[in-house]
Amino acid sequence: MFLGTHAPRLDDKGRLILPAKYREELADGLVLTKGQDGCLYVFPAGEFGRITEALRTAPVTAKAVRDYSRVLFASASDEELDRQGRITIPPGLREYAGLDRDCVVIGANTRLEIWAASAWASYLEQQEPAFSAASEEVLPGVL
Repeated sequence: MFLGTHAPRLDDKGRLILPAKYREELADGLVLTKGQDGCLYVFPAGEFGRITEALRTAPVTAKAVRDYSRVLFASASDEELDRQGRITIPPGLREYAGLDRDCVVIGANTRLEIWAASAWASYLEQQEPAFSAASEEVLPGVL
C-alpha cells in the first residue's frame, strides 16, 4: 500500500527520484502511464498485470472499455528504478501532466500518482471541502 505525500524535483533529463519507502515494492519494475485528473499513475509491475488481466476479460464491445484501454496502454511505459531510485519520465507523459521542476508524488493505495506541484495544490483546494463534507452515502460502510 502506498501512502503519503512527497515533493521531489524533476531533473533536466526528465528523471524523478521516488521516495525510498516505495522502492522495495517497485524493485521488480513499474509501469508509468497517463492517469486521470491530469496526473501520472505509477503501478508496480504486478499491480499493472492485475489491471491488464481485468481489462482483458472485459468485453471489447463496450465502448468505455475500449476507450479507457487505448489511452491507458498507448501511454504506458515500462520503467525500472536506477541505483539512485530514479525513473525517467518520457517527454509525452511529462507534457500530459504539465511536469516541469516541482512535482508531488502521492501514495494512492495500490499506485503512486505524480502531479505538477501547482496542479496538486489546485486539486486539493477544490477537493478538500468535499472530503470534509463526505457523508456515508459517498462511501457506505467504509468509514
